[in-house]
Amino acid sequence: MLEKQLLERAINTALDSSADFAEVFVEDKKQSSIMMQSNTVEQAVNQTIYGVGVRIARGYHSVYGYTNSQNPEDVVSLAKDLAKSFEGERVRETITLGELKKGSSHQIKRMPHTVDMKEKVAIVKRANEAARAYSEEIKQVSISFMDYVQNVWIASSEDIYVQDQRVRTRLGIHSVASDGKEMQSGFNGPGGHYGFEFYETFSVEEAAKEASRIAVTMLHADECPSGVMPVVIDNGFGGVIFHEACGHSLEATSVAKNASVFSGKQGEQIANPIVNAIDDGTIENAWGSANFDDEGHPQQRRQLIKDGVLNSYMVDYINGKRMKASSTGSGRRESYRFAPTSRMSNTYIDNGDSNFDEIIAATEFGLYAKKMGGGSVNPSTGDFNFAVMEGYMIRDGKISEPVKGATLVGTGKDALKKIDMVGNNLLRAQGMCGSLSGSIPTDVGQPTLRISSMTVGGSKGAN
Repeated sequence: MLEKQLLERAINTALDSSADFAEVFVEDKKQSSIMMQSNTVEQAVNQTIYGVGVRIARGYHSVYGYTNSQNPEDVVSLAKDLAKSFEGERVRETITLGELKKGSSHQIKRMPHTVDMKEKVAIVKRANEAARAYSEEIKQVSISFMDYVQNVWIASSEDIYVQDQRVRTRLGIHSVASDGKEMQSGFNGPGGHYGFEFYETFSVEEAAKEASRIAVTMLHADECPSGVMPVVIDNGFGGVIFHEACGHSLEATSVAKNASVFSGKQGEQIANPIVNAIDDGTIENAWGSANFDDEGHPQQRRQLIKDGVLNSYMVDYINGKRMKASSTGSGRRESYRFAPTSRMSNTYIDNGDSNFDEIIAATEFGLYAKKMGGGSVNPSTGDFNFAVMEGYMIRDGKISEPVKGATLVGTGKDALKKIDMVGNNLLRAQGMCGSLSGSIPTDVGQPTLRISSMTVGGSKGAN
């Protein structure tokens, strides 16, 4: 890390201008990555990453620069160069940093960088063997493994001086099934804010079999019918629709510029009253959790939607200036190479009063989206198009035949209002979210829920 005196020098050098804000972000990261394909470990790498980012702002106009030099004077020089962006006399008093605050949540039992690479490769091989053993129809398996220990120090002119350690690991299993004529794939990717002890909290073999089960099931599925129908979306990764179609539209990155369909809607009814949505960066050992955000503010539990009413946005420091709002601890970035902006952490729709069986039984005909895949979203309108990785038809209140090729089409604001049943089986799943400040770990989640009417795209005519 950089000495406190050096951080103060860099901040005050940045403020030798008409800028009213300066920040230094220091990152020291150790990470491992393994990739296995075709029964061969193709990559097994340990890396060390170090860098410093400097941000200077006047009002809500900011400039950002970074360096991976370990010469402390280069950080001061970077601050001096960035300060030239703001002409005029100094407007801030000399900044003196207070006592360093350290994060203490998300305790780790076994630090990943102390584990031998052979032990990590053994996890990957176990997953590969289990995924392949599921069925003779599994023709391809790819396994990815990652872990890292990221130490950050954040100091700014807003009386912020903190240190945080983020320790994360994730296993990704991608299985492909084929009958010689066509192929279908399945994916499973458990992860968390854990050390190597994470692999004692679940069965690696069962996680791998789940990816293969999806692939084989969809290989023998019929084509999905198209049309407007009720859609039941299962818990866990089903929450990706809320994350993409609604969550991004509640980030100050778009709200502050009136580029969101939800700009100016705080306090208004935007969803069915049975809907409660939360972004919580404090959940112990959750994939998207941390002690502080990447601007040094304590992480929070943010109630985004309460009883269908828009209760809060996710706000970072600079966009908060534009909105005349305080930070909600939502400033995040991939690394020192990115300036932070408002981002989600662990975002989910909370439990409701129905159970899974009641939701299925109440649906005479529709689609059951058991596992969601990827999709595309327009943040300014909330228009989305999502693929269903694993789907089934619902007939006469019962889950019926599996179907493939389903897509869900709609808008976030309409879907929120059409949620008419919410289950009580909340589950979160892990993903990587890309935006202006890079790719960051985020949890998505929800209980099983039903959208009363939704456009389903499929290659088969409605039936």
